Amino acid sequence: MRETRVTLADEAATSRLGRQLAARARAGDVILLEGPLGAGKSTLARAFIRALAGDERLAVPSPTFTLVQVYETPRGEVWHYDLWRLEGPEGLAELGWDEALEGGIVLVEWPGRLGKLAPDRALRLTLGMTETGREAVLWGEERWGDGL
Repeated sequence: MRETRVTLADEAATSRLGRQLAARARAGDVILLEGPLGAGKSTLARAFIRALAGDERLAVPSPTFTLVQVYETPRGEVWHYDLWRLEGPEGLAELGWDEALEGGIVLVEWPGRLGKLAPDRALRLTLGMTETGREAVLWGEERWGDGL
């Protein structure tokens, strides 16, 4: 496991990172998106899903109220969770968590709500602000950070 830091000059750079990660994603991957409100988690997730779907115009609403959205893509199902409103991991069974982990690609915003259910092998991606703009910190297998 290694840490990679990526400077993100603007929203377009955040979207570009989402597309780059989509190119590396494969069935069974879990990506945990951390960071404060407004850090770019939804922007990154939207670009990631659109890239996997091969459709830059695909409607990708935030799953803040539905908690999960599932997308069929040429590379398999993508499960996009937003756990902001979930108080803990108890409600995940009703949201198809086990099914998602069986071979889908899983994106989780607010992964702190997963508790012990957060997979050890997941890519942890933290978006945040620095003195010079935004930054993404990736912690995971080398394939995620190579060449970013």
